Amino acid sequence: MAGRFAPSPTGELHLGNLRTALVAWLAARAGGLDFLVRMEDLDRVTSTVEHERRQLADLAALGLDWDGDVVRQSDRFDRYRAVIERLRGADRVYECFCTRREIREEIDAAPRAPHLHLPDGAYPGTCRRLSDAERAARRDAGRAPALRLRTDGEVITITDLIAGEFTGAVDDVVLARADGVPAYNLAVVVDDVAQGVRQVVRGDDLLSSTPRQVLLQRLLDAEVPEYLHVPLVLGPDGDRLAKRHGAVTLRELRATGWSPGEIVGTLARSLGLAAPGESPTAEQLVDRFDTSVLPRRPATLAELADVDGIGKKAAIDPGSTTLWPKSG
Repeated sequence: MAGRFAPSPTGELHLGNLRTALVAWLAARAGGLDFLVRMEDLDRVTSTVEHERRQLADLAALGLDWDGDVVRQSDRFDRYRAVIERLRGADRVYECFCTRREIREEIDAAPRAPHLHLPDGAYPGTCRRLSDAERAARRDAGRAPALRLRTDGEVITITDLIAGEFTGAVDDVVLARADGVPAYNLAVVVDDVAQGVRQVVRGDDLLSSTPRQVLLQRLLDAEVPEYLHVPLVLGPDGDRLAKRHGAVTLRELRATGWSPGEIVGTLARSLGLAAPGESPTAEQLVDRFDTSVLPRRPATLAELADVDGIGKKAAIDPGSTTLWPKSG
């Protein structure tokens, strides 16, 4: 029985990532669960060992520990392929030769179903209708197929401990890319099942993909975990927090004078788990963790700096894109 934090080692963790990691760690520790860290490094082009090292060091600096070894998805391709073969045996897999441009054009031309939530880029099912001859012609033309899940109009409802009830239709999600690399939605389900993950805490930008994963869990006769989707941290421009918004990583903030303890305190206050001016440690937050007080809307970079508390020392300008160095 475990909770987990599963970043992609493609860059440094920013304040939004660290805030979600803190919630994931607190939820697991408060619930008496193991806490696992898994590196979702399916993309070997952008994932690096150095990014992984820095991410793990940042978690440790904030007082977040984990149980057991760090698992890497790049070491588990055989597991994912075995599950794809299991789904193929149940007639749940088909080849897709569509390019991204072709998919986007068909999505743009398709009628909308406004009463149902669909994940971004939901596949319209083009290649599931191809004949054997049409598939052969595409292979002869040198087009390598991706593998997709054959769905059957499933509509999935989940009850998220932060977002509440969410209902979404499931599209024919990719299981493996055309280059043979297993896809995220498959890998995350296989790993959660294998690792005994019963609690999934992550950013709410992934909420719309959750029905896809619940369907896969059901097809694999797996238990559906408890979900907590944490609202994102946004930059001053209203977009999700990113490096362009200034000093937003632990390393950058420490260079301007912030201590890891002050950052934990700032994150805790933004989550409703600490009072203004208070800077509890991660360990001290475990006993007070309560999902009912967690925010239900996105936070802004200025709010995260807590201008009414310790953040006064950061001299942040809410209209700026940078957390300024401390003045004292």
